[in-house]
Amino acid sequence: MFDLDGTLTWRDTLLPYLLGFVRRRPHRALGLWRLPHALFRYWRDRDRGALKSQVITMLMRGEKRAVLDAWAQTFVAGLKPGQRFRPVALAVLETHRASGDHLVLLSASPDLYVPLIGQLLGFERTLCTEIQWQADRLDGRLKTANRRGEEKLNCLNWLREQYGGLRVIAYGNSASDLDHMRHADRALLVNGDSAARRLADKAGIGVSYWN
Repeated sequence: MFDLDGTLTWRDTLLPYLLGFVRRRPHRALGLWRLPHALFRYWRDRDRGALKSQVITMLMRGEKRAVLDAWAQTFVAGLKPGQRFRPVALAVLETHRASGDHLVLLSASPDLYVPLIGQLLGFERTLCTEIQWQADRLDGRLKTANRRGEEKLNCLNWLREQYGGLRVIAYGNSASDLDHMRHADRALLVNGDSAARRLADKAGIGVSYWN
């Protein structure tokens, strides 16, 4: 199980995805007049899923599926190895593939583009936050829970059922990833900040840095 942002990639993918879309459709930035209210709500309740949904809604709600699919293809095609993806991460991924392991991408980022990254990197399954549609128009609300923290643990438990209890190796980069990594058979925190490294050490989880 590999996390995406900060684990396989150098940094976040959602913000570049959204900004790239707005550059192509500048009028969509008008929806950001509601952003201060959304940020205030996040400051109050710390609900990352709600904030993610609200920003996607501001910038993309009502857009046609064909338009967003085309942008996702363009965006993912621009994710060049060594520029967006960490070379060491890709090497570890290939080592697991060569060993015949089942590869699962598990990300809190949305299914507007993450499944395409899963295809690009040859993952067997991709689990990520799903966004609602109304027919062929984007709604923007979350269809699933935000797949972060405890929700990743729910995904891990579901995967154990799907794969008959096979041993699980989990890679992640943030403190929130430790919720499910503690329940893996093996886990490695990579590229974590100092707080995440301290928590990983207390949980007996190894720490590394992938460049």
